[in-house]
Amino acid sequence: MTYIRTTPKKLWHALTTTEVIKKYWFGLKIDSDWKVGSTWKFYYEDKLMDSGKILENVYQKRLVRSWINEWKPKLNKEGISRCVYEMEQIGASVKLTITHSIEKHNSKFIEAVSEGWPMCISNLKSLLETGEVALADHPGHE
Repeated sequence: MTYIRTTPKKLWHALTTTEVIKKYWFGLKIDSDWKVGSTWKFYYEDKLMDSGKILENVYQKRLVRSWINEWKPKLNKEGISRCVYEMEQIGASVKLTITHSIEKHNSKFIEAVSEGWPMCISNLKSLLETGEVALADHPGHE
């Protein structure tokens, strides 16, 4: 959970617009029309990284998507996870809560995304509040 000094409209735009996502998600490109039942796919340099379906879309309030890792066989075998974004206006800020879960106990996939989420959300917060990301490069990538 984090608080971002922005509006729900600007946050929603940042969460669902490919050009903005690429800025705070270390160059990953996302393809989706964000409609319930539609697919979404994350690409890095044309390589499919993750994919899933849009399960719920409540404009400026809640976005839910299924999620599966596509590039690491051991993580892919763990199956489909669920990622929930919840937004709530709190004064001049928006409270953003992200819950990423999977049914597998001690999931290596959840462990992996748990390391990445704080970096991406810090970048998102910085981008919306200052116009620039906090981390230009992912520290774990060469």
